[in-house]
Amino acid sequence: MLTESQTVQALAALAQPLRLRTFRALVVAGPEGLTPGALAEALGATPSALSFHLKELLHAGLVTQERRGRHLVYRAAFEAMNALLAYLTENCCQGGACVTADGAATCPC
Repeated sequence: MLTESQTVQALAALAQPLRLRTFRALVVAGPEGLTPGALAEALGATPSALSFHLKELLHAGLVTQERRGRHLVYRAAFEAMNALLAYLTENCCQGGACVTADGAATCPC
């Protein structure tokens, strides 16, 4: 479970358009992750700008970084993402389950 401080840090990291697009691209990439070069090309970002934003996401715990040979590979930190979602919805519907008949998560509140 995230603390309030960790939640604020994660939300602040995502509150910038390029960082949000970067994080979403890493979520789509899944466990394979992406190199900064592949991310920069996919997002139309300069490598230096992307490097700055990846460091912010890394500092917030939303991405992980692994050295693979000469390359760095970034991945979405799915545990952190799920913890953030859990924190945000912890008291949804007064603690009751927010599920419809079709199984999709939704909040009728």
